Amino acid sequence: MEIMDCRVLSVQSHVVRGYVGNKSASFPLQVLGFEVETINSVQFSNHTGYEHWKGQVLTADELQLLYEGIKLNNVNQYDYVLTGYTRDDSFLDMVVDIVQELKRANPNLVYVCDPVLGDNGAMYVPENLLPIYRDKVVPAADIITPNQFEAELLLEQKPKLSVVFQVMNLLHSMGPDTVVITSSELPSPLGDQYLVALGSQKREDGTMVTQQIRMDIPRVDAVFVGTGDLFAAMLLAWTHLHPNDLKMACEKTVSVIYHVIKRTITYAKEVAGPNRRPSPAQLELRMVQSKADIEDPGIVLNALVL
Repeated sequence: MEIMDCRVLSVQSHVVRGYVGNKSASFPLQVLGFEVETINSVQFSNHTGYEHWKGQVLTADELQLLYEGIKLNNVNQYDYVLTGYTRDDSFLDMVVDIVQELKRANPNLVYVCDPVLGDNGAMYVPENLLPIYRDKVVPAADIITPNQFEAELLLEQKPKLSVVFQVMNLLHSMGPDTVVITSSELPSPLGDQYLVALGSQKREDGTMVTQQIRMDIPRVDAVFVGTGDLFAAMLLAWTHLHPNDLKMACEKTVSVIYHVIKRTITYAKEVAGPNRRPSPAQLELRMVQSKADIEDPGIVLNALVL
């Protein structure tokens, strides 16, 4: 399927060294034929999991200035907007204002949002971002990729995930037609070496039919940075290429991540040497080396339609 100049505006972090934010999203999207235009919310030497990092942060005013330039040249036409980790409330506000303006210009624009708030019961962004995500960002979004903790924060409650449909439907009712809970505490029938991801998509043809899926994903014993950003980017790509087939889109998305992580861990163990824990530098995603897997991922994990 030919992508007729499908344009993505991606507002995320930039690092000189390694793969996170825009560095994690741009190459895979470009490989799959998307035009990616990036606004770098920060410019750091590397991700903050290293011992040292230096750099600059883009302010809300500077973001507005960049968008102003695009608008003055009348090249502010986009099919997708992609956003991830943000630390600043005024910046997040400005992003949503821009999304809403772009949606007025193109009502078919799809906003893919990874609402990065925290994990494992702890928030790692300032708490004043939560009401903005809840009241402004998620209602403007079409596709969201929270983890279980983020889903609970957005819903201001801890619904039992056993009534997982309730969680999905509550998130749908906030705005997004596609919800993927990237990791949950649901027990996997395959054992505790697996985590469960869940997806739910309302059909665009107005039939109100919702496809819901679950995937059991093998856990990996290493800390990778940038995989969440890659996940959101690949979900954007594969839902575009397989509209109304969330099962296939999720299988391809998760399979890309699987291949990239597998290649990364093999490399990291090799360079670290036997019985040594790989460093953050050695665990940077092997993105360029995975080009063929990104273009045509062998399906390694199957989704179950619920």
